[in-house]
Amino acid sequence: MKAVYYSEFKGKVEVRNVPDPVVSPDSVVLKVEATGLCRSDWHGWMGHDPDIVLPHVPGHELAGIVVESGSNIQNFKAGDRVTVPFVSGCGHCDECRSGNQQVCDHQFQPGFTAWGSFAELVEIKYADCNLVHLPTEIDFVTAASLGCRFITSFRAVIDQGKVSAGQWMAVHGCGGVGLSAINIASGAGASVIAVDIEEEKLELARKLGASEVINARKVESVSQEIIRISGRGAHVSIDALGSQETCFNSVSCLRKRGKHIQVGLMTGDHKHPKVPMDRVVAHELEIIGSHGMQAFRYDAVFEMILKGKVQPALMLGKTISLEEAPEALVNMDEFENLGVTVINKF
Repeated sequence: MKAVYYSEFKGKVEVRNVPDPVVSPDSVVLKVEATGLCRSDWHGWMGHDPDIVLPHVPGHELAGIVVESGSNIQNFKAGDRVTVPFVSGCGHCDECRSGNQQVCDHQFQPGFTAWGSFAELVEIKYADCNLVHLPTEIDFVTAASLGCRFITSFRAVIDQGKVSAGQWMAVHGCGGVGLSAINIASGAGASVIAVDIEEEKLELARKLGASEVINARKVESVSQEIIRISGRGAHVSIDALGSQETCFNSVSCLRKRGKHIQVGLMTGDHKHPKVPMDRVVAHELEIIGSHGMQAFRYDAVFEMILKGKVQPALMLGKTISLEEAPEALVNMDEFENLGVTVINKF
């Protein structure tokens, strides 16, 4: 099969022929119909993820068709249209048994712990407890664009943040995760304040439901501006970028007993950010991490899509071919396309 392949971190990325995946008793092999290109894939190529073993095939936001099932698979068969969380549980550890597959002790992540979906075919392990049947009304490109961004944001906003109608929510960073969070929170009835440094992204944030937007380059204090707009501060604030500055601003803009949700990956020099802990204590703030989402929660996502409460298709930036993926991957830190890039031509 053809796949995007690299043999060293920060090294050459190319499309080459590699062996087809081989199904195991508890896995399936999928024909990839669409796969999203995510900043997490760039972090992997940079060497920021300790789970990646070289050589490697990236890709973790995918939708496709089952072509072969292992002998132990009961719930999926050849021809099924499916997608999968980028964090998949083993189904046996304490976390999985408690329904928290997103923090499984032995998690499987296509594109990180194993070869991923920037390929014609991909193997998905622990398939019976992780694959998700895709409704016929949702096409493969839309399903792939849900990827890690939309479903991660859904858990962050709905399950972790418990955002509800009448609340104020701030979103710091209007990339894929941030725009998804805006759309989901707006669909849940919240008033959303979007923060970014690019007017084009802020314009899209408005289209996706943001009530107010802030260009961080044009205000003296992002947190104080959010407090001014919302009256007392945000009920929930999400750092969707992952930097020292956005994390600090997210905590600082909260009203008393507010919740900061950290979704953006904190890597390199940003791993251990400064936190206004005096404010956390005095105002009884909550600091919460959010990492992926369980397969069984996809039904709630699909319900919001099918009822028109959220519009993930509006976040689609462009579609590209597998041959275009290497250049797009290595250049992700130099520019970010408006909206999600999806590979759908193999």
